[in-house]
Amino acid sequence: MTQATQNPVDIINARVPGYKDLQMLLVNQEGIIEQILPMGTVGMHRCMSLLDVAGDWISLGGVDLQINGALGLAFPDLSAENAHLLVKISQFLWDVGVDGFLPTFVTTSVENIQRSLAIIAEILRSQQAGAKILGVHLEGPFLNFQKRGAHPAEYLLSLTIDEVKRVLADYAHVVKVITLAPELDFTGEVIPYLRSLGITVSLGHSQATATQAQRAFEEGATMVTHAFNAMPALHHREPGLLGAAITHPDVMCGFIADGEHVSPIMLQILLRASYQEKGLFLVSDALSPLGLPDGVYPWDTRQIEVKNGTARLPDGTLSGTTLPLLVGVQNLVKWGICDVESAILLATNAPRKAIGLPGIAKSQPANLLRWHWDDTTKELTWGRVLTAEMVKNLGG
Repeated sequence: MTQATQNPVDIINARVPGYKDLQMLLVNQEGIIEQILPMGTVGMHRCMSLLDVAGDWISLGGVDLQINGALGLAFPDLSAENAHLLVKISQFLWDVGVDGFLPTFVTTSVENIQRSLAIIAEILRSQQAGAKILGVHLEGPFLNFQKRGAHPAEYLLSLTIDEVKRVLADYAHVVKVITLAPELDFTGEVIPYLRSLGITVSLGHSQATATQAQRAFEEGATMVTHAFNAMPALHHREPGLLGAAITHPDVMCGFIADGEHVSPIMLQILLRASYQEKGLFLVSDALSPLGLPDGVYPWDTRQIEVKNGTARLPDGTLSGTTLPLLVGVQNLVKWGICDVESAILLATNAPRKAIGLPGIAKSQPANLLRWHWDDTTKELTWGRVLTAEMVKNLGG
């Protein structure tokens, strides 16, 4: 094999999720993965820096497609006064292993949605360091009243093209994913319209039957929001939205692995019933107290209490977590639900696939995590082993 340029970094003896056997990753001077090749490939040249990871796993960072806020800021509450906090949040998420995220807006007023979308639109023009904003996830306001969960009922809207246009206004290009209840669309026109705008449609907070869900998938919906939560339970005579989703080869389900939103036993059933990382991806569903200690915090006009990383309304309604995305990876392995490779894929490659981004491969920036499984303690740990910026500096 001939190299056109000298690689400043070769990572060797790496396990790479989705690849067989030990691999070597050749990273060029621009901080880009130039090749991922099996160890022992003839003609591999030595480079300026050699990193032997001794069989540890190497992956891209996580991508969180459902995160409602962090460091005390709820994303629907963005304003000119607090927009600067997005820089700190992006850095915080980077520090907890996240490469990119979709700021998620729970149901609120149209005015709040549009104000926050305008701020995100401006930030997308010149993103700084840290985890990248990949667009916005609108979780509502087109949700079923009966499955609204912690979403405020007064802001729920009818699911019509006119109402969708009113909410999106001039900011459709900012929205990457929208969660909706498909049974609210009596025309069958809304999902195709959203797809025509390039928006990924996710089903959630819904009472949809399996038949209604299948129709929505035929219309272009390709995702499900927090599997099991805010939807009918699996039933042997009416499998519902979730049953239709996990048996569909082209639909991906997000799920939360905090041990509270879904029982670990049910998660094991979910992974066995679906296509594992091919049909599932991890989300944090983290709320604004992410990165803050347990306590009582404001949440729209209400309050939530955070205990041990779980957030609830005063009436006990589960509203989210304050655990970072990669804790879900560690939990899945700790609970014995899946192996290390599958767990890593569920937080790194799978969410990228759900929104049409590539996983770890040639031509990707070398923002890489190193995962170590300790056979003695039975613990999975991770750390950032390399960043594209670090490599550029090394190359220079």
